[in-house]
Amino acid sequence: MVTVGRCVLVSGAGGSTGSELCRQVLACQPSRVVLYELSELALYTVHQELLQLTEGTGIDLVPVLGSVTDARQVRKVLAAQRVQVVLHAAAYKHVPLVEANPLAGLANNVFGTQTLAREAAETGVERFILISSDKAVRPTNVMGASKRLAELVVQDLATRHAGTVFTMVRFGNVLGSSG
Repeated sequence: MVTVGRCVLVSGAGGSTGSELCRQVLACQPSRVVLYELSELALYTVHQELLQLTEGTGIDLVPVLGSVTDARQVRKVLAAQRVQVVLHAAAYKHVPLVEANPLAGLANNVFGTQTLAREAAETGVERFILISSDKAVRPTNVMGASKRLAELVVQDLATRHAGTVFTMVRFGNVLGSSG
């Protein structure tokens, strides 16, 4: 993924995976990084850290407090910021919590992915990368099933939107992750 001079949106930017993706993206010298995050505290924390890392680099940081399930806001942000690359790391990933709250897990992980991916394609985003989970392989719980469904949503959109390159990667357990 070449991000030099590009605008990159990271959903779930305040999470353990999303914030590390932001740090890695900065090394690729994007013009702008849009930090899209549902948690106010997580967004504030990652934004403050990244401000220090980008001082004097000319990289623009844009913190956005919002949900990937909000199609109107997603569309507005993608268009206004002229996003070219989306790294979609926003997800509920704590298995016991998603098992206890399956509708919230499905809404966020499946419908949030569908919303963000569809709006990305419709606003002309060049590349959309879904960060999935190893638990999506023959899932035995709601969280894993929700991530597998998110993968299927992205695969379906890839067949219908030739202008956007859709890809996905499955992460296993991440050392130091909050999950």
